[in-house]
Amino acid sequence: MTTAGSSTAALVAVAALWGAAAGALLPRAAYRFSVPAGEPWRAECPGGHPVGGWAGPARCGACERTEARYGSGTPVAVTALVCAVLAAATGTRPELAVWLLLAPVAVLLAVVDVRVQRLPDPLTLPLAGAALALLGAAALVPEHAGDWLTALYGALALGGAFFVLFLINPGGMGFGDVKLAVGLGAALGWYGWPTLMLGTFAAFLLGAVYGGALVALRRAGRKTAIPFGPFLITGAFLGLLVGAYAA
Repeated sequence: MTTAGSSTAALVAVAALWGAAAGALLPRAAYRFSVPAGEPWRAECPGGHPVGGWAGPARCGACERTEARYGSGTPVAVTALVCAVLAAATGTRPELAVWLLLAPVAVLLAVVDVRVQRLPDPLTLPLAGAALALLGAAALVPEHAGDWLTALYGALALGGAFFVLFLINPGGMGFGDVKLAVGLGAALGWYGWPTLMLGTFAAFLLGAVYGGALVALRRAGRKTAIPFGPFLITGAFLGLLVGAYAA
């Protein structure tokens, strides 16, 4: 193996370890955030014991009950895989640090949206602010491959487009999706408008295929609401991979 190949393999391994460690901290937050809209975040286990903190396993120390739906296995594997693939695509460019910091939050948002069709403000709004702030810092480091102004314009454009869709059809587009689109628009915009359009197209395509499959299998009707956040996040992930490889 060449020196460059060894360096890339080491980078991917470190990113995977980071993703696994970060993913292990997600289940408790996923459990506490997974409540219907309008309800306060969970503060007790199903047995009625207080659950404190936001990081760690979804397990109650008093009754030792574990919420299997939020078990650490899946978040660890998914976050580790996402971080490893992002590292392989981005290489040693400074924006990799941004992707590795944002990836666990994106995974957490996807889990919560799947569970209760909700994208919590304490996650979407900091994601948007952090994406712009961290990319601004990355733009000051040599060898970066993106543009911060395009990231800002991408955040405004995608957030604005989703806001228009929300106004047109509030039942089909949640306001949480609008706020999530701001952060993902910044990430995609970093690599330019083609990347932004690709990630957005991929999100709608994946959502349409999933919804069509549910209708074909008679597990949902044409007006059945499905969580769009996971598709928006997956589309952005695919767009980032292509943008990073092409940069």
